[in-house]
Amino acid sequence: MADALGWRGKIGVAVPSTNTILQPDFEAMRPEGVTNHTGRIMIPNMAIGSDADFTKLMGMIDVEIYAAVDRLMTAAPDRIVIGISSFIFWEGLEASEARRAKLEAHAGVPVGGGSFALRAALGALGAERVAVLSPYPAIANDQVTRFLADAGIEVVRFKSLECPDPLAIAEVGEDRIRAVLTELDGDDVDALVQAGTNLSMLRLAAEAERWLAKPVLSINAVTYWHSLRQMGVEDRIDGFGSLLETH
Repeated sequence: MADALGWRGKIGVAVPSTNTILQPDFEAMRPEGVTNHTGRIMIPNMAIGSDADFTKLMGMIDVEIYAAVDRLMTAAPDRIVIGISSFIFWEGLEASEARRAKLEAHAGVPVGGGSFALRAALGALGAERVAVLSPYPAIANDQVTRFLADAGIEVVRFKSLECPDPLAIAEVGEDRIRAVLTELDGDDVDALVQAGTNLSMLRLAAEAERWLAKPVLSINAVTYWHSLRQMGVEDRIDGFGSLLETH
């Protein structure tokens, strides 16, 4: 029998316990008949400013994510979304696909995340050259660039906000993001891309598409779009950018 509210599908979402942005973003985009169910990956609000700090964080997530997935699976979701973009970009395309396959074998349902969603979105938009905004330190930015290069996407420019800890990512205001998007834009890029699921950029990205006249891809919008399409939900959803409105 179908779930009374999630009769079209249930999405389990594994996010770091420090993430305060992804859950309300996904709820804002949720169409009728789809439900979102969030499980927390336990991490402290630790320093992430150095390569060593960020590598330590990735190691913690690699251990803790399975307990979060196990808790999510008690709700019998149709698929799992990994709601931390750095983890799903880490070590390039081949390693990310192996990490996803391991999680799928553990959960018994399809697993997705921002890296795979972004590859699909850029393909749907015909974008081959991008500029990227991230809240991360250099080591994580290198991982995003590596994944995109493996997927055949050229990163022309990259700008990091260099947030000192996970909670600080959610505290970045729109004025700062708007200035960085203007700095990143140019005739040499087909689209602007944002990594970091705890960075609040869902509505600003849609707004920026109007004044930059090109796709501006919020990682949360891209990830939710891909999850819906993978479930066979083809609804066009207004207010969150051209990808959800037209593809």
